[in-house]
Amino acid sequence: MSEPVGFGDFVAARSAALVRSAWLLTGDETAARDLVWAALGKTRARWARVARQDSPEDYVRRVMLSTFLTWNWRWRGAFPDARVPGRPAHQDAAAEGDIRRAVSQALRTLSPQQRAAVVLRFFDDLTEAQTADVLGCSAGTVQRQTSRALSKLHDHPQFMRSI
Repeated sequence: MSEPVGFGDFVAARSAALVRSAWLLTGDETAARDLVWAALGKTRARWARVARQDSPEDYVRRVMLSTFLTWNWRWRGAFPDARVPGRPAHQDAAAEGDIRRAVSQALRTLSPQQRAAVVLRFFDDLTEAQTADVLGCSAGTVQRQTSRALSKLHDHPQFMRSI
């Protein structure tokens, strides 16, 4: 079976960013890669139609998030690899580890929907409208989920000290 035209280029260009987002959702690099490959696998068969859309990446993110929200993902909170996928290594590994632990602990307090909204809005830098489109909900829902998430994160003392 041949690869759809442009699919390989898309995967090569965007998979690192997708894995980084998936890592923030799952908290585990292996689970993140599994999530991205599951989403890409679901997208591959529809690629001709997906590629004609304004933003094929938004479609893949939507598939990735719906997969994340429906699978029974477990946040393990342990990061045996000392870096976030797709990010350059920092010089102060101890400080980076402290920040990573604080972020992971804080994100674990959020519901999957809140975590998805925070990751899309603040880590992937999407607008409310783009986030709503990816999540398949209204902008008001994104605002509510984000507001509730930020309130929980604000109440998390280690997270607030790390930023």
